[in-house]
Amino acid sequence: MDMTKIPPYLKKGDCVGIVCPAWKVDNDLHDAVAVLKSWGFQVKLGETVQASYRQYAGDDALRAADFQRMLDDPDIQAILAARGGYGCVRMIDRVDFNRFVKQPKWIVGFSDVTVIHSHIHQLSGIATLHGQMPITIPDATRESLINLRNTLYGVLPVYRYASTEENIPGKVSGQVIGGNLALLVNILGSVSDMDYDGKILFIEDVGEYYYAIDRMLWTLKRAGKLKNLKGLIVGGFTNLKESKVPFGMRMAALVKELVGEYGYPVAFDFPAGHIDNNYTLVLGVEATLEVTAWQVQLTYGKGVVSYT
Repeated sequence: MDMTKIPPYLKKGDCVGIVCPAWKVDNDLHDAVAVLKSWGFQVKLGETVQASYRQYAGDDALRAADFQRMLDDPDIQAILAARGGYGCVRMIDRVDFNRFVKQPKWIVGFSDVTVIHSHIHQLSGIATLHGQMPITIPDATRESLINLRNTLYGVLPVYRYASTEENIPGKVSGQVIGGNLALLVNILGSVSDMDYDGKILFIEDVGEYYYAIDRMLWTLKRAGKLKNLKGLIVGGFTNLKESKVPFGMRMAALVKELVGEYGYPVAFDFPAGHIDNNYTLVLGVEATLEVTAWQVQLTYGKGVVSYT
């Protein structure tokens, strides 16, 4: 990836903004603010942190305007979405990214923030961070928070772990893209939909029925999104549910049935998603994925080992 597409990494004293582009915050963010300040950052809270409109942090216009202010504010070097939920797709087309493209900054979040990650990647190819959000910081593992801090400071990770499901082996390099599976399907065919060809796709989800996961993956497959990937990383698929008539197949088998014919490596159990140990993925940046039957390594550049 062209280095001009990577926002400047942060340094001590830089300012981090917190906004709510989706659901409203139903508790305070004191813990998160304290953690960010302990990392050496100043913190600026957006208007949406206190806003409420139905389930959202303000109506679509307010959430878009608040995000716009953070994008355009030259004193803010990174923007953290306070939480996910639902709502980014309702406001994303109201946001003007022209100034951001000229002067990029890090956008951080996961879950519903997949819409923003994908939109930025398709629009400009600028890198973003899939990682812990202020609302998840109180429950996050210490290691995952250190990992986010290090990444913001430009210390890119190497992830090594043993999977509990048998992987599909292989070694590939490519840009890492993706996020929440339901949101990737939600934006399919829109201006926020990415080109998946030649990429390493990461997917995760929470609270879905097994048949719904199968249906969403079939939607991506029939749309031609899975055929030309370099590799697939399967993160946390947590709190999955059975329907009244059991689906009869677990996650790993389901994925292998859909993509096994393509021959690229598939890594299971990656430590990212709706889990406390949610490690940071640098989306839009090239990485090397090395997969054996039971071991996985994902390397950004030279990196440092931050998960074992």
